[in-house]
Amino acid sequence: MTTTAELPGPEVPGSFRSRVDVFWVGDGHAEPDPFALSPDRAAVELQAIQQRRARDTAREAELILGMAGARPARTDPLPGTSGARKAGWSGGDPGDGISEFFTAELATVINLGRTTASKKLDHALTWQKKLPRTFAALKAGELDEPRARALADVLMHTNAAVARQVEDALLPEASDLSVYKLRDRATELMVELDAKAADLRREEAEKTADVHLYPSATDGRSTIATDLPTDEAVECYDIVDQLAKMLKADGDPRRIGALRAHVLSRLIRRPADHGLPAVAANVTVAADLDALGGTGSTPGEVDGLPITAAHVRELLARVGALGLTAPDGGTLTFAITGPDGQLLATLTPTELTRLARRGCPQHPETPCDCPVTGPPPATGAYQPTARQRAFTTTRDRRCRFPNCGQRVGWTDLDHVTSAACGGATDCANLCCLCRSHHRLKTFAPGWRFTMTPDGVLQVTTPSGVTRTTRPPGMRPPPTETAPEPPAPSSDDDPPPF
Repeated sequence: MTTTAELPGPEVPGSFRSRVDVFWVGDGHAEPDPFALSPDRAAVELQAIQQRRARDTAREAELILGMAGARPARTDPLPGTSGARKAGWSGGDPGDGISEFFTAELATVINLGRTTASKKLDHALTWQKKLPRTFAALKAGELDEPRARALADVLMHTNAAVARQVEDALLPEASDLSVYKLRDRATELMVELDAKAADLRREEAEKTADVHLYPSATDGRSTIATDLPTDEAVECYDIVDQLAKMLKADGDPRRIGALRAHVLSRLIRRPADHGLPAVAANVTVAADLDALGGTGSTPGEVDGLPITAAHVRELLARVGALGLTAPDGGTLTFAITGPDGQLLATLTPTELTRLARRGCPQHPETPCDCPVTGPPPATGAYQPTARQRAFTTTRDRRCRFPNCGQRVGWTDLDHVTSAACGGATDCANLCCLCRSHHRLKTFAPGWRFTMTPDGVLQVTTPSGVTRTTRPPGMRPPPTETAPEPPAPSSDDDPPPF
């Protein structure tokens, strides 16, 4: 419903009230219609939003500090005991007497990645211990979140005395500087006062440096990025740029940016005169048969859960028509999914051929609806079988912990219900967890993990927040009610480390 109301106008001479259109939101609270506001009033509203955002950020930091205080490091595995952090591991340990598993809990609560959660905790600790005036200004809405974060990013590695000297010098003018200028000024002052802190930042950056792969917004493309010392990064870019300009001078019609991307890819994949042994890249390509055959773009389905001999023969015929074969030195595996995208079986071309030839053992001469394959059977051993590993890694593809993107090649197979508590070594009780989240599940108190037979995993934090992850490609049912997680268990899998 839309109506009009008298609302306070912008603080300009001679203007005390203004008449604007408002719309009513669901809770009955009236808000100004943004399209009916004058530019002056919109500017006032935007500034008010920035102030609220700053105050909310300060409140968020206080809540994070309160939660962190309730998760002491003394609950973590002690050095020298099973599951303890190893010397030299980077990231994941917030220090300050806080449990190493707290950042994972915070990430689950706010439903974001652990890196983001760790950054929020770092900022909160820095504001609290080293930048109290910055924290107070943030709480009052006098300093916006980006500038408060910039100061914390620069000064978190120096001591409190130096941090406060920089804060005293820059806080009065912080709002008049751009975020980048504020960051540069803070860095300059810190280096003058504490050169060792600058060295510590570089050392920390070197320890945590990595190469990252991010999917792009454009289908079929991704971004590869790395963190390097500035001189190396400049040198790398200059080499790529020079080679791209050579291609352009030779008549390549592509844009210079596209040529740089092409040159970088070629340098990595086909380096010349490096003297290193040849390597083969491991690339997993997932594609549905309908898309490969040009008849659709939705995942292929099996009409019904049992995989019958007729289904297998139809699949084999389609594979033959497409001419799909394993690449040299590679493998070809078919993941057969059900109507909702749940994985039913993983089969190689040889296994498909054998099943098609054998058919149903009970009805070899007549068509029937008897299943001829499915998930690998359970085993009485603790270690999963090769077929179970292939099925589970194909189903999960990545660490199944909420918001974790660790690829399956770096994950462990975990018993969701531990073997010590009677959990079977069965694909319905196995999921992929990266080593960090496997350690959390095993050693961090108060966490609960449950999984349905088709691989839907629920993770509940000690603070009672539950997140659900489904295997990639599985569609949620139209109406889903989350099952009640079971009571926590004190036992867990013996970790593979």
